[in-house]
Order: sequence, then structure tokens, then C-alpha cells
Amino acid sequence: MTPASAAPLSFTDAHAIDPRPHVLIVGGGFAGLAAARALADAPVRITLVDRTNHHLFQPLLYQVATAVLNPADISVPIRWLLRDQANATVIMAEVDAIDPDARRVSLDSGTVHVAFDYLVLAAGARHAYFGHPEWEAHAPGLKSLEDALEMRRRFLLSFEAAERTSAAGERDALLTFVIVGGGPTGVELAGMIPEVTRHALHREFRRIDPASARVLLLEGGPRILPAFPPSLSDRAQRDLEALGVTVRTNCTVTRVDADGVVANGERIPAHTVFWGAGNQGAPLAATLGVPLDRAGRVRVREDLSVPGHPHIFCAGDVATVTNPDGTPVPAVAPAANQMGALVGANIRRHLDGRATAPFRYWNKGDLATIGRHRAVARIAGRELTGFVAWLTWLFVHILYLVGIRNRVTVLVQWAFQYATFQRGVRLITGTTVHRLLRASRAAHERRRAA
Repeated sequence: MTPASAAPLSFTDAHAIDPRPHVLIVGGGFAGLAAARALADAPVRITLVDRTNHHLFQPLLYQVATAVLNPADISVPIRWLLRDQANATVIMAEVDAIDPDARRVSLDSGTVHVAFDYLVLAAGARHAYFGHPEWEAHAPGLKSLEDALEMRRRFLLSFEAAERTSAAGERDALLTFVIVGGGPTGVELAGMIPEVTRHALHREFRRIDPASARVLLLEGGPRILPAFPPSLSDRAQRDLEALGVTVRTNCTVTRVDADGVVANGERIPAHTVFWGAGNQGAPLAATLGVPLDRAGRVRVREDLSVPGHPHIFCAGDVATVTNPDGTPVPAVAPAANQMGALVGANIRRHLDGRATAPFRYWNKGDLATIGRHRAVARIAGRELTGFVAWLTWLFVHILYLVGIRNRVTVLVQWAFQYATFQRGVRLITGTTVHRLLRASRAAHERRRAA
């Protein structure tokens, strides 16, 4: 038994007497789950720790936010996924800090300490507000089910509040939706909102026309979808504009508050602002005490291990990795899956006394949907647009969803909505429309006074 594994795991005595090397995985996303599965028949004991009890298919979160899918349609219990893997234990807890030298982590405000022989940090990322954390209260991002449900609540409440107000300026602000960030998340949100406003809400309100809602997509760079070829970025922008979305590139947001946003010096009154402009590594990465990049991600070695700590690996959005040509590996689900699988394989190599292998990203393609019948894709060097790209997007996302139930459910939901334009998941919880109206009227008065 190694010194690290000699320390008892305080949450269970059974693990303390198990002589197998202990692999602790932090995070049950794509990377963490792939690492656990890669070690399924390895002579190790695995503990996977996550602050939630579910694995989430993040690429479809925006469809929860726009009332297309239920949260359960894109999530699966982690325990269920690993139920047949005898060497894996799942713990629902919050990891507070990592002590790389002592080889242990603390959980739940330091009340529990867990020792490890190998650590896989796959804690993901959160939103980056470029030094303005106060913006998050007014512009939620999209990383978790809680984020998606908050977006859905704000989105649907805006129409309810607009139906009740009589002030034209206040109504306009309530029916203005601003999306900051022209990456895939921002583009897909911007493309979906007009579908809801023009079709799903058609004839449901008496004092407002939901189709009159204004959607603005603000991108700080010269083009949207910067990871895609320029030709596909241009096509995506044309498709969005055909849907009525106003796309502004080279547009820098300098303020986000309760009244809207300020971009390129212009005040845009809006009560619903969504954030998709950047990511930063999970704060847990900072506790490793190793160099991080500007986005708070760990600068890992070629084999995804942490410099100076060959027994600690990082995978997924918490790691910054470059391809042999110097280009960054994108923060997408396929990359996280490949990283997790390599980490599991490298732990096996380490246990066998063999050299670890470097990470080489295999880009299977890039996809982004822009509403009904519209999408852009780059698959195997080929560029696809329009209906063909949209069908490809549907097929790929169904294929990569975890669980047969979710695949069938999502496919049925999509088929029903394609035929009827209906959105059945329009539950509003939390803040009442009365509270939103009070905030809206206060903002309207501030604008009039200015």
C-alpha cells in the first residue's frame, strides 16, 4: 500500500482497507465519465465526486432554456451510468480544495478529507465576465440545468410582463432579448428564440404580438462562430438575419445592469440578457498551486498530467491543451471525451511502469444549428449548410446523447415540435410576474429621467 492510500477515506471504512490504488475523479461530465469508463477493468478503486447527481448533455442545454426540452431529457443519473462498474463509487459532494503534495482533497467545507493515489480533475468551467462578476446577476450564462431553468424563467416571464404593461417603452424593453457572445451557444440561442416567438406563442397573447420581439446577438470579434471557417460564419450570420436576428460584430459590451447593456457606447434597453461570451476554468484549479492560463485553466503537459505532479491529470474544460500545430484544442464535448479516455489509459500505463502517451485531438467536426432547417457544419474537411447540415446536427446529437430513454424521448419531442411548432415545457417558477413588472417599471422610470 502506498503512503497516499494508507490514509483512511473518512466517508467510508471499506475503502480505507482496500489495497488497490485509489483513483479520485472530480467531475461527472464528459471527461470524468470517460476516464471512469476507461478504468472499468483496471486493478484500481475509483471514487467519482460531483456536486450534482447527474451527467448533463451540455450541447442541448439551450433547448431547455428555450422551452424545447425537459431537464430530464438531457441528463442521466451518474450512479445509473456506473451501476455495473464494480470498481467505481459515486459520491455527491462539493470539492473545496486539493493538496497535491499530501495527495488528498477536502470536501464539504473541509469536513471530509479524501486521499488519492491518482487524481483526475475534470471539474469543467464556468462563465467568464471579464472582470465584472456583478454582471452575472443580470446576464446568466449556460453551464448547468439551474442556468438553463433560470434562462427559461426569465425568457417566458418577459412575455407575461409585457402583456400586462401599458407603457410602450417598457414593453419594448421587455420584448428585447440580448445575447452576448457569438459562439455556438449564442448562435443557437439566437436562432431558437424567433421560432418560439413566431410559432410557439402565436395567438396566445391579446395585448402583445410575441413575433415583434427583438433579438440582438453581440459579438466582440470580427465574426460569429470564430472557430468555424469564415464561409460558414458568414452563412450563419445570413441565416440569423433571415430569422430577424440583429447581429453586431466588433461590438464590445462595457456594461450590463438591470436596464440592459451598453455596447460600443450605445445603451440597449433590455430586461432579458443571456451570456455566452467566454469561459473560465473551475475555481478548484487554482488550489493546485500550478500555473494557469488567462482563463483559469491548468496548463497541462502533453500527457494531460499537471507539471510537477505526474499522478494528477486534468481533462475537459479545466485544462488548456494545444494541438501539435499550436492551435488550441476547443472546449467541446468530443475533446473532453477524448481527454478523459486518454487519462484513463495513461493511468493504466503508469501502473504498468510504461511511458504515458501524449494527447492528440481528433476533430470529428464542428456543428451549430440556427433554428428550423438551418445549420452549419464542417465534417471531415467538408462544409455543409442548410437542411443537410441540420439533419447532420440532429443525427449527431441523438447519437451522442447518453441513454436510450433520452434518445427516444428527445427524438419524439423534436418530431412533435417539427410538426406542430408547439413548445410543451413552458413552466414558470420562482419570481412572479408582479416582481418583474416592478423592476421593469423602475428601469423605465430611470430611462425617462436620464
